[in-house]
Amino acid sequence: MADIKTFYLPDLGEGLPDATVVEWHVKVGDDIKLDAPLCSMETAKAVVDVPSPYTGKVTKLHGAPGDIIETGAALAEFEPDPNAKQRAESQDTGHQHGPKKTEAAPAPAPAPAASTEREDEGTVVGAMVSGNTVHVEQAASIGGVKAVPAVRALAKKLKVDLSRVRPSGADGVVTMKDVKDAAANGSAPLGAAPARAVPASAGRHLAPELPQPEPQRGPVSLAGKPVRTASPSQTASGQPEQLKGVRRNMARVMADAHAQVVPTTLVDDADLHAWIGKQDITARLIRSIVAACKAVPALNAWFDGKNLTRTMHPQVDIGIAVDTDDGLFVPALRNADMLDGAGIRTAIKRLRSQVEDRTIPASELSGYTISLSNFGMFAGRYATPVVVPPTVAIIGAGKLCHDVVAVMGGIEVHRRMPISLTFDHRAATGGEAARFLKALLDDLALPN
Repeated sequence: MADIKTFYLPDLGEGLPDATVVEWHVKVGDDIKLDAPLCSMETAKAVVDVPSPYTGKVTKLHGAPGDIIETGAALAEFEPDPNAKQRAESQDTGHQHGPKKTEAAPAPAPAPAASTEREDEGTVVGAMVSGNTVHVEQAASIGGVKAVPAVRALAKKLKVDLSRVRPSGADGVVTMKDVKDAAANGSAPLGAAPARAVPASAGRHLAPELPQPEPQRGPVSLAGKPVRTASPSQTASGQPEQLKGVRRNMARVMADAHAQVVPTTLVDDADLHAWIGKQDITARLIRSIVAACKAVPALNAWFDGKNLTRTMHPQVDIGIAVDTDDGLFVPALRNADMLDGAGIRTAIKRLRSQVEDRTIPASELSGYTISLSNFGMFAGRYATPVVVPPTVAIIGAGKLCHDVVAVMGGIEVHRRMPISLTFDHRAATGGEAARFLKALLDDLALPN
């Protein structure tokens, strides 16, 4: 009887509970080499190629593209080639997860007998190592096309056939821009348009069957009578959609934050009337946050609610909220207190580009000491942004506006920026938060 090995999904980075199958690079019955790409998985942080733990034949794939696989659950089964060199079972690359653990009560010790349960001998994953370097974003050649996992995922999402895309990257690698351009100009559609089904009446006449018009919604029925309001018990026509990847993780993080943090929000307006010439608003915001952190270090901190401990940081690493179609990313602008205006702008452009291309390392999406949400670039003046543990505070910058301001001897119109500060009241006092906000506003009011 063939020796079948089960490969369980390892932790793809920082304790993530699950991942979504983006694409299988093999099918059942295929032969595969050790460390060859097995599948692409989307986590809350990136799209990752998972390498094969064996050389042999694929006997079973657990899950189809779009399915969510929990960490520790079976991902694939193999029949290893007995004549090929396999990875030593003792070789450790940092991922050694057995089958999915359950929370059931411990069972009594079994009687001595031959065990029928297979051990997971394939969860040591190729070139993946623990910590921040888990995501291997190398352009693998699959089906004659060189592309990183994130590009393959985007092509699948935009219904672009990668084999028909003209690569512009080095060594013939298809880039994100190549896929977006192909989707925009329609030069590489995925597959052909499905043939129209032949109606049952086609054998009785030769006249083509015309498409039926879509029923139009409106306040009046076809009979000319007002449409009745549906009863409250009637279900909506929309279909539920399973949250995946970044959006799924966002839902978990926000729920945890709501359950743990005691949020309090202060709002005020920064007066920018004294600014000289055109200035980089984002760079000024970052500088003002740094100035406030130096003035009131209590808000540039982490708080551990279980052990009731507080860690105040000497450096200022600012998590900057970036909105995408897939969900919310918060990359960290490291050592913001050491950067000048040009350095801040360069670093932010790099982070945004990596987020859009889904090539940002996991290490850049955690470990920040305070957060910034610049929601005003879209709309809105004030907000109650969410503090995500272990951080203590988040600043929200609203939409710039021109307000009538009372001054000595009359009134003037000043340009102002609404500022919202949400802090965890378990870790900081109202006085500390108010002094922090004042320091931030004072720095923003400076001419240069």
